[in-house]
Amino acid sequence: MVVCRRMRLYIFPSLVALIACVAAYFWGGTHALFLVALLSILETTLSFDNAVVNAKVLQRMDTKWQNRFLIWGIPIAVFGTRFVLPILIVSAAAGLSPYAVTLLAFFDPSQYGEELQNAHVAIAAFGSAFLMLVSLKYFFNNTKTVHWIGAIERHLSRWGGIGAIEIALVLTVLLTCAFFVPHEAATLLIAGLIGVVLFIVIEGVAQSFEMESSAAYGGAALFVYLNVLDSAFSLDGVVGAFAITTNLPLIIAGLGIGALFVRTFTISLVRANTLSTLIYLEHGAHWAIFGLALAMLGGIFVHVPETITGLIGLVFVVLAYWSSRREIRTLSNK
Repeated sequence: MVVCRRMRLYIFPSLVALIACVAAYFWGGTHALFLVALLSILETTLSFDNAVVNAKVLQRMDTKWQNRFLIWGIPIAVFGTRFVLPILIVSAAAGLSPYAVTLLAFFDPSQYGEELQNAHVAIAAFGSAFLMLVSLKYFFNNTKTVHWIGAIERHLSRWGGIGAIEIALVLTVLLTCAFFVPHEAATLLIAGLIGVVLFIVIEGVAQSFEMESSAAYGGAALFVYLNVLDSAFSLDGVVGAFAITTNLPLIIAGLGIGALFVRTFTISLVRANTLSTLIYLEHGAHWAIFGLALAMLGGIFVHVPETITGLIGLVFVVLAYWSSRREIRTLSNK
């Protein structure tokens, strides 16, 4: 029975990925198939830390909402986060209508890619503010007793007794950055504040529903939170994808396959109860999120290669995994 459930978990993503690859091949041959594979690897590499953090949130959801996250969340992840949201951001940044930007995306992808690059400050400010709050909220927690990088995490945990310290810190960072880009200060501050407000609202709504012990509303709130978190993680990857190709259908296919793999991997972590066994994995993921937030913020001032952005998450997660396995061996030898 367990094997059958695991098989069903992988059948749907595998079929979708196969259909996307076949469509890409008929669209543009082996070159298109190669680009889709490259984009899938890019998305997967960038999202390993996202998978671990999502798994922690998914543990608070029942099986029904976990399955909805995998199945319902895919159209949101592929078309919402990686197509609709960038169009809305470009529309606001360029002063064009969403319809005009949509036409650019389909019929003049090179120009659309340029407009997306021009909106990089807004994208980076929003994403970095939201992700920084996710990571700092985890570390500024005075009830946290397990520490991976103890010399730092113990001090951060003690500071967690100060209410909303993570929000104050993120706002200070945004204000400081605004001084160094006066011509983009308004854009940076507005986008960053939207990220801060969105985090506060979604966190508050999710906690409110959980306190009411409503599985339906609590699951719905966490479902929204996970998709917003996925959006914040994926925005920089969308911009980076245009450095590989300006072919929008291939970008959607490649990033979509990567997103599908990451979501399947996330649910596998939950079903296998991996986070309880590998005790430092969650720590590594949050350090990776913090590193990604800093990389996105730094990208406003200097070019940060997508390779570095992707490796930040991968390195932290791998090191946390290794530390967790070492801790398991140490405890077993006692």
